[in-house]
Amino acid sequence: MKKLAGLVVVVGLGLAALTTSTSAGGKSKAPSLDAIKRLAGDWVEVGKDGKPTNNVLSSIRVTAAGSAVQEILFPGTPHEMVTMYHHDGPDVVLTHYCILGNQPRLKVEFGKDANQLVFKFIGGTNLKPEKDAHMSGGVLTLVNDNELRSEWTKCEKGKVCDTFSFHLMRKKK
Repeated sequence: MKKLAGLVVVVGLGLAALTTSTSAGGKSKAPSLDAIKRLAGDWVEVGKDGKPTNNVLSSIRVTAAGSAVQEILFPGTPHEMVTMYHHDGPDVVLTHYCILGNQPRLKVEFGKDANQLVFKFIGGTNLKPEKDAHMSGGVLTLVNDNELRSEWTKCEKGKVCDTFSFHLMRKKK
């Protein structure tokens, strides 16, 4: 179950690292939701042999007339969760509806490399960050348009208690 909770946004923002919103001066200021929309489809787990499995971990679709992206994690399983991505002003934010019964909210920022995003906890509902277990952040690296790697952290009692790593590939049609 810990591993399942850690997959929160493995896929949902992969291409956002390569596409940005721009200000009037042309400087990038935030990842773009348009990049997330291009991730629509199914994403599968990569096996220990480095090859994609048939195990769909994430299913993504654009909804609400293009203003939001819905990610269903572990579709059709008892551990199914939903993450919704949208703009909040110039920022891309997400709300994750977790199997832990809480809804952490994270803001997306660029990482050290152009192909990397950093996710930072900015609040949530049904949780007290200083006490309750919740997803608290992560780093997502886009290997290429069809491959993602990520590392996520879970906090409890105000401290990082678990780290989860994932490797996904786009499911071929």
